[in-house]
Amino acid sequence: MSAAKRPPRVVAELGRPETPEETRIRLAENSRVYRARKTVNNLVLSLLVTVAAVLVLVLLVPRSEAPLDRPVDFASVAAQLQTGIDEPLLVPELPDGWRSNAAQWRAGGSDKIPSWYIGLLTKGNQFIGLTQGLGANPSWVSARLKNAPPADTRLIDGVRWDVYRNTAPENDRGNFDYALVTEAGTSVYLLVGTASETEFDELAGVLAAQITTNSTGATGGQE
Repeated sequence: MSAAKRPPRVVAELGRPETPEETRIRLAENSRVYRARKTVNNLVLSLLVTVAAVLVLVLLVPRSEAPLDRPVDFASVAAQLQTGIDEPLLVPELPDGWRSNAAQWRAGGSDKIPSWYIGLLTKGNQFIGLTQGLGANPSWVSARLKNAPPADTRLIDGVRWDVYRNTAPENDRGNFDYALVTEAGTSVYLLVGTASETEFDELAGVLAAQITTNSTGATGGQE
């Protein structure tokens, strides 16, 4: 004896059994809703994984709590370096309100030209980088001034400086808007930054006595 055939399911909303077409439409809609929910769940899961990965990277990367413009005792750094260097390193007496945020001895790259660098912030909170290149040559200077040609010369407290102005678009200048360059002894001195010309002159005046003293009679550094 064969099993009794089950009567069609009565749909409460319809008050009657579904037609085959209605069944097909209902199943198709259920399938669409399931796929949509699965896609959303996958997106949320991917987002959570990405956020977790970023948080791990943030926690792993070491960070310094010191401010970027923290004062640096460049005089002490220079004193430690000077014992192994014949050429006197510049150690300026900064004008009131000025401060240093960096002091580095740079051994030199492919050019093999070592240099003494001091990063300075003016009273107006503008930047000037002071670099003393030992045994530097014109190619070394050009590389640091983006091959800009000298625009003028200035005599400041007995020291003659070549003046450079960056004519590139403002967004492409970096920290080089204006520069002063002079030579004395076996060193070339660069002042490069974003400060005003008045502030550059003020620093050049502070450095004049030391640069003159460092000169061993080589041309180009003093008059």
